[in-house]
Amino acid sequence: MSEQIERTERANAYELEQGRGRRIVTNAIAVAGLVICAIAGFGAEAPTLWGVVPIAMYAVLCLLGMDLVIATVVSLVGGVLIAQQTPAEFGKLLGESMGDLVTTIGVIIMLGAGVGEVLRVTGVAHTIVHWVLRVAGQRSQRAVLLGVMLSCLVLVTSLGTLAGALAISAPILLPVAARVGFTRSATAAMMFVGGCAGLALAPFAGSNVAIMEAAGVGYLTYLQYGAAPIAVLSLVVAMVVVPWIQRRSARTDDFYTDADLETEQEGVPAGAGRATAVFLLLLVATVVYATVTAAGTSFPLLALPLLGIATGVAARLPATEIARHLYRGAARLVSIFLLFWLLAALFLVIDALKPYDVVLEVFGPQLQSASGVGFAVAIALLGWVGVPGATAAQVVLLDQVFGDLATTVGLGSGAWVIVLLWASKADTYGPFPNANMVGAMGLARSTNLRSLLLTGWMVLIPASLMYVAILAVLA
Repeated sequence: MSEQIERTERANAYELEQGRGRRIVTNAIAVAGLVICAIAGFGAEAPTLWGVVPIAMYAVLCLLGMDLVIATVVSLVGGVLIAQQTPAEFGKLLGESMGDLVTTIGVIIMLGAGVGEVLRVTGVAHTIVHWVLRVAGQRSQRAVLLGVMLSCLVLVTSLGTLAGALAISAPILLPVAARVGFTRSATAAMMFVGGCAGLALAPFAGSNVAIMEAAGVGYLTYLQYGAAPIAVLSLVVAMVVVPWIQRRSARTDDFYTDADLETEQEGVPAGAGRATAVFLLLLVATVVYATVTAAGTSFPLLALPLLGIATGVAARLPATEIARHLYRGAARLVSIFLLFWLLAALFLVIDALKPYDVVLEVFGPQLQSASGVGFAVAIALLGWVGVPGATAAQVVLLDQVFGDLATTVGLGSGAWVIVLLWASKADTYGPFPNANMVGAMGLARSTNLRSLLLTGWMVLIPASLMYVAILAVLA
């Protein structure tokens, strides 16, 4: 656990390792792209298709493994070169982007990390896991399977982050899974699926906040059309897939050893139960309030610090300690704030260049004549495979470009929730390995990436069919 926490404390959450050859290629593409943008700026006038170049650069650089923050800076500079903005205009742009929705979501993510740190040090996170396991039972493999998934679901829902929540819960869940004979591969699969289901349900997760804002819906509507179906389906599928993985991996002696279970067990502080009760009651209260009052994106800016402070007070921490833990947790994700701020500026530059006006003028009639289902599926697939980067930013970009057209073709708010949810979260399940998969696999002490990929595909396929069917009814 300490190794995982140390990993999340790196200065840049988006730091990636690149081989020398790929780094040379990536840098060459970045330089060539900036040169093209500088030349294009002499003849480009909005609306212009040249505005697509910064987004294309961003996609290529990210897919090649460049640090997302650096890729965003390069793409932003490219957009500024095309727009031929003066330094004063560029500075004004950066100032405007500070108040943009994308930047606000970055702040929300940072605050969520601060609350997560408070939950860790007060023992609330550990207590939640113990409570869920006690309710589900620990006597049979099926009970433990359900208990582990629900523990991950509840904790990820509460914290709004998958990696952090699994890192906290792993030291508790691994011995429980090992005691009833689960293999490392099966344990990784159940933790991954439960965590992904929780990530879809999390009321204050950045991408979910962005979806609700873009679709203009409250949390209950978001649950009804988007999150609840995928969460329930994930758990149901896992109840079948995980036992199958268990049988296959048991043949290869994939069981835990004593060395695998040597994790640092921190003592649960006194008052953890009281703090947990306060946190859960206040979490429910804030979600209900936000739903009833139709509070917008800015509400988590108040709700998250309130949750952290109230939990710390219930645990009888001094005010300075509460503040220190909130600062420490948020500081780990300062790179995310910088990324979202720069992305907001990039989107403002592209909006000024208006390349999508040209695209919609050319292809708009065909898109408008398409069926609602066909349009929805096309946009969901575009987000799934073609828009890299932070998921919340994906949601904002897709809504900015296609939101009005979605209304024109007859997609209601519920259908748009599904489109944005799938566009931003489908790649977590596959078809390729991703950071969430590798993180869950590492925390479960597993090395069997193939089984985790199969697990993701087994959820992805029926989920695709389910959402197409729902869209067919809604559209």
